[in-house]
Amino acid sequence: QVQVVESGGGLVQAGGSLRLSCTTSGSTFGINAIGWYRQFPGKQRELVAIINFDGSSNYKDSVKGRFTISRDNAKNTLYLQMNSLKPEDTAVYYCQGSDGKYAYWGQGTQVTVSS
Repeated sequence: QVQVVESGGGLVQAGGSLRLSCTTSGSTFGINAIGWYRQFPGKQRELVAIINFDGSSNYKDSVKGRFTISRDNAKNTLYLQMNSLKPEDTAVYYCQGSDGKYAYWGQGTQVTVSS
């Protein structure tokens, strides 16, 4: 079992920054991809950024140049640095780890960007 816990959400003005953190624990040795997703009310979750098994990263087009995903393996922690935030970034942000067979989700953290 893998436990996933996000933190760092909050309320910020447009143009501001937030850093989300995601800490994993448990049987994490099998996790080969880990990323951030977000969900708008009434919509399905969408991929925001992901670190793949080979260390490469991918971003949703609308966040490229503004968001940066990174990880600290020693701390089993994933980060999402979000700069130049826009009201349309307002959503619940989720961290997900995958071992190729199962997906492990956190409880989500709310990010609200005011105009």
